[in-house]
Amino acid sequence: METRSSDVLVDDLFRTTVRLRTYVDARLRGHGLSVPRLRLLRALATSTEPLRMRDLGEALNVAARTVTSLVDALEREGLVDRVRHPTDRRAYLLALTELGRGVHARAEEIDRSALSTATAGLDAGQRAQLLELLGVLSRSVPDAPPGPPGA
Repeated sequence: METRSSDVLVDDLFRTTVRLRTYVDARLRGHGLSVPRLRLLRALATSTEPLRMRDLGEALNVAARTVTSLVDALEREGLVDRVRHPTDRRAYLLALTELGRGVHARAEEIDRSALSTATAGLDAGQRAQLLELLGVLSRSVPDAPPGPPGA
């Protein structure tokens, strides 16, 4: 049974977002990757310095235990280095390894290709219009109140 919100536009937006994510995730999974792994690799790849786990969780808007689980797996695969923070004994800094940079680059190629396929039905004008409308919608949504610590 499918549940609906009180707005068909929101329903279609959510449904489309889920379809896009599912499609991209399936393409990435064929290479041992996933959307959450790509997001984490992307955050590390685009950071100018190694990140603390907490900062990474905040950047990705995910719970600390989710970041820990992802980082543990990526570290085991040799994609991420975890080193002690030089001034905070409780914290670790995370950075991509050379292998991690290569896997990230490949994941970005797969992501670009998948999204290009998924959006191929839009011409340049439609893309610009959709981008503008999504911006209007995004700006009209109030900021969410902060959640409980560690959520």
